[in-house]
Amino acid sequence: MSRPSFLAFLVPVSLLSACIVEAPGGASPNERRQAVVTQVPPQSVRNGANFGERVELVGATVNPGRLAPGEAARVTAYFKVLKPLEEDYMIFVHVEDAEGRMERLNVDHKPAGGLYPTTQWKAGETVKDEFNIMLPPGASARQLNVWLGFWEPKTDERLQLKNPDAVRNDGRSRVLLLQLPVEQR
Repeated sequence: MSRPSFLAFLVPVSLLSACIVEAPGGASPNERRQAVVTQVPPQSVRNGANFGERVELVGATVNPGRLAPGEAARVTAYFKVLKPLEEDYMIFVHVEDAEGRMERLNVDHKPAGGLYPTTQWKAGETVKDEFNIMLPPGASARQLNVWLGFWEPKTDERLQLKNPDAVRNDGRSRVLLLQLPVEQR
């Protein structure tokens, strides 16, 4: 019997992530209220990455703080808007085994479940973005690295990291958001 590909498990990840729906004419006032926070809750991970001198990745929370194969974790990232963005960026998320033993999981998505595009973000507000990471059953990873950045699909360009010496990154505007321990059962 052939072993299932890790790619077969990407469908549940995309289904667990917020449904991507475009609001006609942009975010409604209610959708905007749900995507914007006035206070960032205590965080398990602080960051400070500056993307294009437009967005600062303040930090993130993850629940649960440890993952087992076949389980999912909810990640909430908080972005402070420094200046308006002219493009509608996707948030790319790459989940990799810290030891390189499994295929990368992509959890790329539109911010705030697709309800609050980056061209509508207002300077000074903090945008909350939530997504799920599902570790495939049988995965042998001991720790996951969760990388994040902004990507413009039309041009295939990333929003450039402006403070690479201040945050852990890969030199390609991809920031290490968090490391998630994995329980082996």
